[in-house]
Amino acid sequence: MAKPTGIVPSLSGSPVFFGVCLGLILSPGLARAQHGEHGEPNRGGGEHVGAPPARFPGGPPRGPAPAPPRPPIRPQPESHAPPQAAERRPEPPRAEHAGGNDRPHVDQNARWVGHDTGRHDARYQVDHPWAHGRFSHPMGRGHVYRIGGWDAPRRRFWFANSFFVVAEPDWGYASDWDWADDQVVLYDDPDHPGFYLAYNVRLGTYVHVQYDGAQ
Repeated sequence: MAKPTGIVPSLSGSPVFFGVCLGLILSPGLARAQHGEHGEPNRGGGEHVGAPPARFPGGPPRGPAPAPPRPPIRPQPESHAPPQAAERRPEPPRAEHAGGNDRPHVDQNARWVGHDTGRHDARYQVDHPWAHGRFSHPMGRGHVYRIGGWDAPRRRFWFANSFFVVAEPDWGYASDWDWADDQVVLYDDPDHPGFYLAYNVRLGTYVHVQYDGAQ
């Protein structure tokens, strides 16, 4: 009696067989690419660098706590700009970039990100703190003031009949402020006598400022 032959065709040499094998080999790699090495979805955008600025319409609930002691921070040596650059008068910053993750800001947990260099940071030390007195109006959460203008040569702005000068290390941090319309809330700086912290309600960022007298 003849043996039956060719009832079920062999798959070892068929395209279907190779396709199944290739899928089994690639599927773990695809899963890792979509979910990361630890099974988390890969959303792209690079490494997470921290929570973005929060928007507190009335200002953060509180100012920053004093920073823990740290070694002194010395300012960088001054660069010698060309004569034509030194004579050019600075222009008011334009409100073009609303990002703030890389700037001092207040995050979703009301933490003052970037205010951690401590009282020995020489960049925010002045010889005569409060030389023009102190701001006499209410400060802190709920006391929102609208900026009324910008004095470019002196890096100075004003609200509530009072002038404030932006600290030189913070000039770049205020490049996206609107000096004719933004609203700010003022807080005490617990580490640097002579400075306040001006929180921008629209951006969620802040800068160090000195009181420069009343109008």
